[in-house]
Amino acid sequence: MTSHKALVLDANIAVSAVLGARVGFLLERYGDKVALFAPEVVFADARRHMPTVVAKRGGDLALILRSLADLEAIIAVEPEESYAAWRDEALERIGARDPDDWHVVALALAVDCPIWTEDNDFFGAGLATWTTDRVEIFFRNAATQPSDE
Repeated sequence: MTSHKALVLDANIAVSAVLGARVGFLLERYGDKVALFAPEVVFADARRHMPTVVAKRGGDLALILRSLADLEAIIAVEPEESYAAWRDEALERIGARDPDDWHVVALALAVDCPIWTEDNDFFGAGLATWTTDRVEIFFRNAATQPSDE
């Protein structure tokens, strides 16, 4: 996998995909042009926090959880064993900022690609990060790159 055609999604992007319009629009428009990865823990965290988020924002929890499951079906959701070899380096890179984010860092290292996040904890970890307000640039560039196949 080359770094210009893949992204690892952080949990806040998964949540935004089912609660907001922008992330969903970007995934619908460009999702077939870029390989999208997420550690299993991203979706577990999103499912765990969704009732609290929905209670604050309103909405139909069952519908939102179905949307999250639909998103999970189109993303390469990776089990911890697929990136566990990168754990120590990921913990070193993420430092004391948020050690629980090691999964996202390790997967990004394993598949050699940037992270799509709104979380500042990843900045300075030695990996490219994209925020939602700029990630369309990444998607457009990846869509125009010749295929690696």
